[in-house]
Amino acid sequence: MPATRTSKTGRTQEERSAAMRARLLDATIDCLVEHGYSGTTTTRVAERAGVTRGAQVHHFPTKADLVTAAVRDVAARRARLAFARMDELAASTDPIGDTLDLLWEIHQGPIFAASTELLLAARTDPALRALVAEVEPEISEVIVEFGRRLFGPQADTSAFRHYAYTAMDTVRGLLVGSWAYPDDSHLDARWQRARACLRQLAPAELTVR
Repeated sequence: MPATRTSKTGRTQEERSAAMRARLLDATIDCLVEHGYSGTTTTRVAERAGVTRGAQVHHFPTKADLVTAAVRDVAARRARLAFARMDELAASTDPIGDTLDLLWEIHQGPIFAASTELLLAARTDPALRALVAEVEPEISEVIVEFGRRLFGPQADTSAFRHYAYTAMDTVRGLLVGSWAYPDDSHLDARWQRARACLRQLAPAELTVR
């Protein structure tokens, strides 16, 4: 078995490759936020990441591959942040309300804007739509798995799954709608109103295990 090659910095080839991939994904998110999907080109991403076009193509052959990988990576990061709060939520006096707030919190900022750019572009791009269709169920399943870990078997029901999807749709709808206004001064009040409704809709049997 050949020895693993290392660079002058002591990093293996696999580590260098992973670091390059991470730079490309971060640069893709930045470009989606600043330029939208149509303005996000592979050349622009490669330049921003500080890598060659050849290296970019090696990791992600097409633009669609690149942007969907970036959104999938962002979703994984958000999931890790959410699961890191599991103990805090389990000890909460209102785990359902606090979980809704966490769902709202992890959708804030430019990451959501980048994800939405991808969804909008998929409407008129069949190839991209096929890739997005693979990512979306993964994101939804993370929400359901979070519920299972927090609430146990009580969350392993169709009622909870429908509730989780409704909460996700509500959060996304509020954030997209907020872009039509010059500022977000009323966004928190709109969320509190929606949160109160979602709180009442929660399956009655949900309790932290």
